[in-house]
Amino acid sequence: METESRVYDALLAEHLAANRQMAFVSGPRQVGKTTTCRRHADNYCNWDNLDDRELVLAGPANLAAAMGADRLSGTTPVALFDELHKFPGWKPFLKGIYDTYSDRLRLIVTGSSRLDVYRRGGDSLMGRYFSYRMHPFSVAETVTRELPDGERIVRPPVSIDAADFEALWRHGGYPEPFLRRDLRFSRRWRSLRLQQLVREDVRDLTQVQQIDQMEVLVQGLSRQSGRQLVYGNLAREVRVSADTIRRWVAALCDFHLGFLVRPWFRNVSRSLRKEPKWYLRDWADIEDVGDRAETFVACHLLKAVDGWNDMGLGRFDLGYLRDREKREVDFVVAREGRPWFLVEVKFRDESMSRTLKYYQDHLNAPFAFQVVVDAGFVAADCFAKPGPPLVVPARTFLSQLF
Repeated sequence: METESRVYDALLAEHLAANRQMAFVSGPRQVGKTTTCRRHADNYCNWDNLDDRELVLAGPANLAAAMGADRLSGTTPVALFDELHKFPGWKPFLKGIYDTYSDRLRLIVTGSSRLDVYRRGGDSLMGRYFSYRMHPFSVAETVTRELPDGERIVRPPVSIDAADFEALWRHGGYPEPFLRRDLRFSRRWRSLRLQQLVREDVRDLTQVQQIDQMEVLVQGLSRQSGRQLVYGNLAREVRVSADTIRRWVAALCDFHLGFLVRPWFRNVSRSLRKEPKWYLRDWADIEDVGDRAETFVACHLLKAVDGWNDMGLGRFDLGYLRDREKREVDFVVAREGRPWFLVEVKFRDESMSRTLKYYQDHLNAPFAFQVVVDAGFVAADCFAKPGPPLVVPARTFLSQLF
């Protein structure tokens, strides 16, 4: 398969051709943000590089001159700023350079954490940027780099190469381990990445002081992917308050260790009162095959929902379903506030879940799928026609997403 391009190349090319707003590209450590964005940039500026830092501190005029924004050109130069959010004055800096030079300079800004979590002063950048969230490789991205269109956002099914699917399942979707496909390297890579995330990102960019206890929480969360979080239980295990656990989990989501999926209700306030489910961003190290299968599909669904939202194709939400009788369905994807399709995940083919049919009827969802990870590709469109629940291979269903 090709290693030099990603679906986000097409996304950035479309953005730069159609918009004057800055492109804010966020995502986990080592997901490929810098590599991808540099292919679209004429100039690269990294806050962690001392020479580049001096150029930023010299002010927008000097920087713009260095990047060719003060010269007549047949094309508009593109500047890439990497990890700029570590600079306390990054917001007013970007506002100044954008307001003055946006007709002569296109800007891409990347960061390994969510660029909107820092409130360190400065004027609002509202209306001056579009946000794009980069995810690891997925089944769909290994078979096509083309963007979905507004008329039909789910793609026709395409068979993924067996070696690519096995690599995704065993090594995860982060570019280095996925493309290298060496188990010893993958284990060492994951261990180092986790250490850097907790010891560098969280320590340096938050107010968390009890790093040792944070590491205990991280170890606990690594065993709970696909399960409902009970903050009180975690608080007793880590020996801090439940409110502290909530803040720390939120910080770990901001730094992309994992993400929360909340129970879906038409009344959003009810969802916020219920306990969420926690999923790791990297499924490859999950030992339980059922938890890994559910996390594998969860990461694909989050990537699709984020991608569709970032492209402006509609308003999409990801949640799960659970009632007082403990009837549960793993995922629901809502479109414009209404359930669009339901997903129950199984590793191996089993009898159809009765709960899937119950919730489809109750919510009037057009589609309901029991997605089986250990099943061969079927060349048929899961979304061809609304109807009762279908058992579908993950290789087919996931190839139709983003």
